[in-house]
Amino acid sequence: MGAVDVAAPKAGKKPGGLKRVKRRIQIRIDMTPMVDIAFLLLIFFMVTTVFRAPQALEINLPPSKAKVEVPESNVLTMRIIGDGVIFWAVATDPFKTTDLKGIGKVLDEEIKKNPKLITLVKIDRACKYSVMVDTLDELGLAGIDRFSLAPLEDAEKKEVEELQ
Repeated sequence: MGAVDVAAPKAGKKPGGLKRVKRRIQIRIDMTPMVDIAFLLLIFFMVTTVFRAPQALEINLPPSKAKVEVPESNVLTMRIIGDGVIFWAVATDPFKTTDLKGIGKVLDEEIKKNPKLITLVKIDRACKYSVMVDTLDELGLAGIDRFSLAPLEDAEKKEVEELQ
């Protein structure tokens, strides 16, 4: 709690008629209860805080020997090179280019044209991991749940680099 220290009065007066200056009262505050409350609040918030659960990307993989025949007209091929440029084509059409911001619009348009569309995503190994995750997020936002993920081969990489 708080305590007040008061100076004891002195006996007698000083000669010369000068008034004696009053001494300032010393106040001392005990900080122990405040520190206790601070630690109790700290412990309370540490115990009751809920941390964000780690986010995981769930991918269902097919059996290793499964072969599925798909008509070429139902395949959207996406080739992603190291700097995040995306080349895409449906069936045997020529490749067109876009980036991560524009791929959502492309996916929405192509799904409206052909709801049976299956996406083949080929990513360059030099590409950042975040580019792959962002691309898969865009596929999810477009409602595409059937896609294949594969590394971009050197011949395919040279082919799309010539288009730049």
